[in-house]
Amino acid sequence: MVDAPLPDPALVVLVGPSGAGKSTWAATRFRAQEIVASDDLRAVVGSGPSDLEASADAFVLLDQIVAARIGRGLTTVVDTLGMEPERRRRHLGLARARGLPAVAVVFETPVALVRHRNSRRDRPVPAAALAGQVRRHVDAVAQLRSEGWDQIRLVAPDSAAGPVPQVQSPPTSLSHDFGVILQVSRFPWGEEPLAWLTDIARATEEAGLQGIALMDHLIQIPQAGRAWEPLPELWVTLGVLAGLGTRLRLGPLVSPVTFRPAGITAKAAATLDAITGGGTFLGIGAGWWAREHAAYGLPFPSPRERLDGLESAIETIRALWAAGTKPYAGQRVFLPETTGYPRPAGAVPIVVGGTGARSLRVAARLGDGCNVPSDDATLARAIPLLRAECDAVGRPHEDVAVTVLDVPVVGRDRDDAWARVERLRGRTPAATYAARHHAGCVSQHRDRYARLSERGVSSVFLALPDLSGPEDVLALEPLASP
Repeated sequence: MVDAPLPDPALVVLVGPSGAGKSTWAATRFRAQEIVASDDLRAVVGSGPSDLEASADAFVLLDQIVAARIGRGLTTVVDTLGMEPERRRRHLGLARARGLPAVAVVFETPVALVRHRNSRRDRPVPAAALAGQVRRHVDAVAQLRSEGWDQIRLVAPDSAAGPVPQVQSPPTSLSHDFGVILQVSRFPWGEEPLAWLTDIARATEEAGLQGIALMDHLIQIPQAGRAWEPLPELWVTLGVLAGLGTRLRLGPLVSPVTFRPAGITAKAAATLDAITGGGTFLGIGAGWWAREHAAYGLPFPSPRERLDGLESAIETIRALWAAGTKPYAGQRVFLPETTGYPRPAGAVPIVVGGTGARSLRVAARLGDGCNVPSDDATLARAIPLLRAECDAVGRPHEDVAVTVLDVPVVGRDRDDAWARVERLRGRTPAATYAARHHAGCVSQHRDRYARLSERGVSSVFLALPDLSGPEDVLALEPLASP
């Protein structure tokens, strides 16, 4: 698309976050002398264009240069973020007084592309700061409409800075479109652990599922297998999966706060999110299995103390993910500084696991979602309780996603489903086991997931009790969307 000519002379103010393509767009349309860029001025009065300590001096110069050029009736292109309303209006007033047309140029560059470009810079903007710019950009666009600009031009990515690379960025929330995430709870990898993990990840991506979640346990739990079966350490394994370069979202479901100090969990999740470019979620819970704590020499406090620890952990994690390095003093937590780099690349959803009233209260107050079993009885109790807790603290229901852990028996047909039940049920009566695991063919599970979506469930974490290899995952393709 060819841009319509801009008025000339004119005041042109560029509005967009770092990496939106403002400087490239301006350089192809204006002479260098017509562009007044804050980065260039930082390089004049400081050590370089990224010297933030020189920002105050740079902006003093910028305002002087803009005023001088507009006063002489010259085209002036202001290349900053464009998100400070007072500076925008001051420059607009100068143009009005001189009789120059005033144009705001808004860059509609997708957030994923902004992050991609930022990640390739020698000095990237910290992820939290960039996220703040993206939020302020939305506010700035809304403010422009009431400021009296002669024109507001919208710039699409292709005209901002050339071809748009194909950037696959997972969503940063669990609260919107329905999705299915494979939860891997058993690892029958034989003699080739890396090959098995790679095959499972590739199959998950090919089947169209959103991601992979891993249990965080130290000994295989009785519900999933036998104690002597392999169960790899959580964050090491997630790092391996991240290195495969898939589009899959990755994270724990769920990580007990009793296993690691909250700050270490914050560091691990932030690192994983940086590596995946914004593809991490963090499932977190109070912990429940005393045996593994005793076996590994870990304290196992009372339920109340563990739930207190859950609240403190989420508070700590959020403080360490926030912008800046200042001290933090919260309800339960004091930190003398919050220096944590890398920052997460995006907004990492925190999903609180647990069906108890207090766990749901923690999710409503501090989480981005809750995770509960998928059976009807639990959902009938948990969803109203979660929504009541949201109402009590003034949070919209949609701000806290309802996710479920589903452990279905999925057969090729009815006969295959019942054959799997017989292999898996142990001493449990067949009918009881089949009902507990919703035994059926894939079309029946698809219909069931559609009903879950109608009830307000946004994500299903699906754990196959008989997962053996990639072919089991590929069979789940019809479940990728209900």
